[in-house]
Amino acid sequence: MSFRGKISILMVSVAIALYAVVGGMLSPWTRAQQPINDAGAQIRIFESVLQHIQNDYVDEPNLEKVRFGALRGLVGGLDPYSSYLTAEQVADFNANKNSKKVGIGAEFSQVSLYLYVVSVVKGSTADKAGLKAGDVVEYIENKATRDISLYDARQMINGDSGSVVTFRVLRAGAKPQTLKITREAYKVPPVESRIEAGKTGVIKVYGLEDGESNNIRTQIQSLTKQGVQKIVLDLRGVATGSLNEAVAAANLFIRDGELAKVIGRDSKVTKTFTADPAKAAYDGKLAVLIDLGTAGAAEVVASAILDRKRGEVVGERSFGSGTEQQLFTLRGGDGLLLTTAKWASASNVPFLGDDRATMGVKPSVEVKRPDTPEPIEVEELIDQQDERNQNPQPSPSPGQGQKIDEPKPVVIEDIQLKKAIEVLQDKSQAAKAAGAE
Repeated sequence: MSFRGKISILMVSVAIALYAVVGGMLSPWTRAQQPINDAGAQIRIFESVLQHIQNDYVDEPNLEKVRFGALRGLVGGLDPYSSYLTAEQVADFNANKNSKKVGIGAEFSQVSLYLYVVSVVKGSTADKAGLKAGDVVEYIENKATRDISLYDARQMINGDSGSVVTFRVLRAGAKPQTLKITREAYKVPPVESRIEAGKTGVIKVYGLEDGESNNIRTQIQSLTKQGVQKIVLDLRGVATGSLNEAVAAANLFIRDGELAKVIGRDSKVTKTFTADPAKAAYDGKLAVLIDLGTAGAAEVVASAILDRKRGEVVGERSFGSGTEQQLFTLRGGDGLLLTTAKWASASNVPFLGDDRATMGVKPSVEVKRPDTPEPIEVEELIDQQDERNQNPQPSPSPGQGQKIDEPKPVVIEDIQLKKAIEVLQDKSQAAKAAGAE
C-alpha cells in the first residue's frame, strides 16, 4: 500500500476517534454553540462501528485497547508534541524516572507521522554515526515510527549510557541505511567566533541552554575589542534551549521594545518579554543566519531581530517549534500531555503553524542551500521507499560489478554566510555614502 493510502486509512481512524471522544464529551451547551456539527449523527456513526467490532470481528475484541488506540490517534492529530500516555507512562513522567537516561545528541519532531531529525548536535554520538538534519527515521529498532507518538519515540531513543539504539534512516538522494548509535551524555559545543574579510565578526551558536547568552556576550566583547563593527550571528542548526535564554540572547542586540510572547488558548497573550536597555551589548550592524534546523529558542532570537528591524535575517525558513505542555491525569490513571501554550514573536505570530507556509521564521533575505531537504518531501521519500520494496534492484554478482571509488571530499561554499556578509557590507557602504552627502 502506498504512503498516501496509509495516511487515508489513518485519517479515517482519527475521524472515528474524534466522533467518539469529542462527541461523547461535549456538553449540551457546547453542542448548542456548534450548529455546524451534528453531534448525534457523529455518535451514531461511532456506535455503528463499535457494534460491528463487538458483533462481527473475528476475535473477541479488547475494547480497552481499541479505546487507547482511538484516543492516541485523536491526540496525535493535534500537533507532534501532544500525546496520550498510559498509566505507567504517567507514573514515570511524574517520578522523572528518565532522569538518569541519556540521549544521542539530536532533536526530533514528527512530519507526515514519521520521526524527523530537526538538528544534530556537533560532536555527539548521533553526529559521529552519520545522522543528519532532514533525515527521516523509518524504524527505531523494529518499531515503525509512523505507529508511535513523538513522546514514545523519545522514550525509545533515551536509555542507559553506553547502550545502543538502531535506526533505519531514509535520506533524499541516498539508499536507506541502518545506523547504530550509542547513547551517551553529550555537551552542546560552546559559542565560537572568528573574523572574516572586511572586519566582519561571525559568532557561531550551537545551542541556547542556560548560560549561553553570557557566552555570546563574551564573544561580542572580544570581537569589538578587535575593531569589529559588523556581526553575523549564526543560528543555523540551533534547536535546543530555553525561552528565557533566547530572550536574554536577543536582548544583547536589542535595547528596547518587546522581544517575544507566550500565547495560550484563543490567541490570548499570557506572557510578554521586554528588552532591558542595561543588558544590551552591541549596537553595530547585524545579520542573523537561520536554516531548517533552526527551531524553538533560536527562532525567538531571529524573530526579535526582524520585528525590531534590528538587522537582516538570511537563509531558509526555520523549522517552527516552541511549545509548552501540561499533563492532565485522567480516570484510570492514563494521562493527556497536551500543548497549552506556544512561543511567539513580538508581533504575536506563533512559530508552530498549521503548515509549512506558516511554520517558523521567514528570512528577510532568502538563500536556499541546494542540499537542504524540505519536510514536505517526506511523503515523496516514503513513496520512493515503498517502490523500492516492491521492485528491488538485483545486486551485482561478486567480481562482476565495477569498482566503486570512494567519494572525494568536496568543499561546498557557504552561500548563506557569504550573502550575510555581502548584506552587511552593502549596508556599510550605503551608510558611508549617506554620510558623505
